[in-house]
Amino acid sequence: MSTLLWIEHDGTHFHPATLNAVTAAKSLGGSCTAIVLGSQVSEIASSVALIEGIDRVLVSEAKFYFPFRAEPVAALLASIAPQFTHIVAASSTHSKNIFPRMAGLMDKPMLSDILEVITPKCFVRPIYAGNALAKETFDNDQVILTFRASRFEKATSKTQACPIESISPFADDARTQVLKEPYRHEGKPDLQSARIVVSGGRGFGCQENFQMVEQLADALGAAVGATRAAVDAGFISNDYQVGQTGKIVAPELYIAIGISGAIQHLAGMKDSKTIVAINRDADAPIFEIASYGLVGDLFSLVPEMIKELKMEK
Repeated sequence: MSTLLWIEHDGTHFHPATLNAVTAAKSLGGSCTAIVLGSQVSEIASSVALIEGIDRVLVSEAKFYFPFRAEPVAALLASIAPQFTHIVAASSTHSKNIFPRMAGLMDKPMLSDILEVITPKCFVRPIYAGNALAKETFDNDQVILTFRASRFEKATSKTQACPIESISPFADDARTQVLKEPYRHEGKPDLQSARIVVSGGRGFGCQENFQMVEQLADALGAAVGATRAAVDAGFISNDYQVGQTGKIVAPELYIAIGISGAIQHLAGMKDSKTIVAINRDADAPIFEIASYGLVGDLFSLVPEMIKELKMEK
């Protein structure tokens, strides 16, 4: 049994969900090899080599590997995949883009958003927007998975680094190019690993009003999230979307403001430990899953919350 774990990073640090993905990968049994792709990623590889549970790190450096594009990354992963019984990653926007293409190149099935490992070939994953759980079993020689990071504990670090090996890059696939990347401010919490998330919906009305979400998040030291409706309306970039077609989060505290509670959004945040909902509609579906609910006008309640938090500080 051997597992290949693709490491997502921002060019400087590996993604925080990597630690959870390592724990998930180790639950499969056998050895775990991490692979780091990008340009000048030696420091990232060195950091990954110090994660408990990683037995070896593969590195392939080329400018066209980062920012991540599915075509060149999937091609390299598919080329070395025959050496492993499992090819895995943390579930994210990038892995949703890369892994299906890799599975297609390998002509293999894959499962996404794994919540639990029962055996090395049997897994639990959500279906019907998270309203049901399915137990699914692979009946082939290779297993391709992405794990929902929030369902697994974080791996610890170790003092002695594992071996790091270089592998040759594939030729670039010039059919696609990255035109622009969503910008996330340095020092602000990552949406998928933050302890607190403040999300806003279409109820804010416009991009200017949506800045209240960011102000409240700053006051709480939280990450910012949004519904698909807010993203489609141009209030914020889709990198902040929470939901079935966005990012899956499970923070200790999730504050939903101006969010009615469409099933697609609930699928992305209903595993949060504590949910606080603010909405002027007392019958909004979000209140059915909220730990605490506040019915009222967000345009008066949110500024008051921000003011009180600043006074506390």
